[in-house]
Parts: sequence; C-alpha cells; structure tokens
Amino acid sequence: MNIFNFPKPYKHEHEEIKNVNQILDERRTAGQRAADSIAAVMGSWKFLIIQSMILVLWIAMNIAAYVNHWDPYPFILLNLFLSLQAAYTAPVIMMSQNRQAERDRLEAHNDFNVNVKAEEEVRLIIEHLESQNKALQEIDKQLNEIRSMIVNIKN
Repeated sequence: MNIFNFPKPYKHEHEEIKNVNQILDERRTAGQRAADSIAAVMGSWKFLIIQSMILVLWIAMNIAAYVNHWDPYPFILLNLFLSLQAAYTAPVIMMSQNRQAERDRLEAHNDFNVNVKAEEEVRLIIEHLESQNKALQEIDKQLNEIRSMIVNIKN
C-alpha cells in the first residue's frame, strides 16, 4: 500500500493589504489639504455658475453706470483679477492633480501586489487539488484491488 503525501496546508504569510487612501490622508500636509479643497471648489459647477454671475454683474454695472465707472470698457481691472485668479489657481490645481497621480500610482502598485498574492494562492490551491486527485485515484485503485480480492475469496 502507498502512503499518501498531501502538501502542508497553505498559510497566508504575506504582508497586510494597505488602504492607500488612509496612508495618503495621514501623510497630507496643510498645504496639500488646502490645494485639494481649492481644486474641489474650483472644479465644480457651483463655482463656474457663481463666477459667471459675478462677471456678468461686473460688466453690467460698469456699462450701466453713467458716472461711476470703476472699471470702464475694456474692463482692464476685471482682466487683472481674472489673470491673478488664473495665475494662482493653475498651480494649486496642478498640485492636487500631482497628488491624485501619486495616489493612482500607489493604488496600481497595491493592485499588482494583490494580484501576485492571489496568483500564488491559486497556484497552491491547484497543486493541492492535483495531489488530492492523485490520492483519490490511488484510493480508488486500492479499493478495486480489495473488491477483486473479496470476489476471488467468495468464488
């Protein structure tokens, strides 16, 4: 009779899967939090609508005012304010996008590690199932031998 050698049970000995969002939130500085908040506000429809209303109001008040034009056509002061806004918001939005790109890279690396671990576990499960199939075939073979011996003894 053959002795069956089953593989040892698989032990999950790998590092813990990390929550990328939690790690990055813990590392964020005050400036990064501010950049994310500003980018979230400026990238919204609410901001776009409010800014459009202010621009229309500014232009309307300066066109309608016959005496006190604080910014007459061609609205140089308005142009200055919009240029300043663009000069400061573009780098802030870029900082927020860089942080998002860093988050995406970490998530992709984390996904890769999870896939590697899953592939290893699947490979080990398949090896274990193959060894069980071999053992069952051997058991079936031995049972058939015992049955044939019993039939021979009865006859």
